[in-house]
Amino acid sequence: MVTVADCQRVQTNWYRLRAETCGGEVWTDGPLTWVDGPDGQNLMFPTEMTGTAVLRGVERARDRGLTIVGAWLDPGVDPTPLAEAGFTRGWSPWWMTADLSDTVGCPDPRVELQVETSDYQDEDPDYRKLLAVARRQPTRAWYAAAYTARARRFAGRAWSFLDGDLAGVFDMDVWEPFRRRRFGTGLLHAVCAAARRAGARHAVLNATPEGKLLYSSSGFTQIGEGITWWHHLGSR
Repeated sequence: MVTVADCQRVQTNWYRLRAETCGGEVWTDGPLTWVDGPDGQNLMFPTEMTGTAVLRGVERARDRGLTIVGAWLDPGVDPTPLAEAGFTRGWSPWWMTADLSDTVGCPDPRVELQVETSDYQDEDPDYRKLLAVARRQPTRAWYAAAYTARARRFAGRAWSFLDGDLAGVFDMDVWEPFRRRRFGTGLLHAVCAAARRAGARHAVLNATPEGKLLYSSSGFTQIGEGITWWHHLGSR
């Protein structure tokens, strides 16, 4: 049975892979694991914390000129050290999972798996660099892009990441003008199918209220919640 702890592990390893591939850093400070990668600097699911250790992480982010630091937390962990260090509570991820033999969906010809793209060349060149993760060997991550059938307009994206026999689904987004056209279903099927072919038996993800309806209709069920905390850094 897939647990919330499994979801947390997959997300931590996804953040770690992206940081290691794209020139970021991963370090530990006692029981704390920090990842500084494409998603910024994040504290990943500590089981215990001290205010002093949290502040060391904040100062490291400040020294690097970052403007925000994130912390992902299990609801059972005391958040007092985060609050004392200046973090405020943010959104709650809804952990969901699905048996990949039961997920609903079929291939969508508007969705492609890619290892390189020009979609971000002008507006977000840094995101394009992330596709280096999909080119790593052996393959552990898959990137999918969706396009409109006629004008071939870029409509959305999604990733999956293989961690053992679990597939994490991440960064799935359909741009506002193209929503409610089943692009989300097509993207979800594409990245889950790729991970399943590589050995994944279940998929896990964290959902927002907006995304939960899509995932539920594709066979995902919620198994728990998490908490995020955020520190918006000012000047010294």
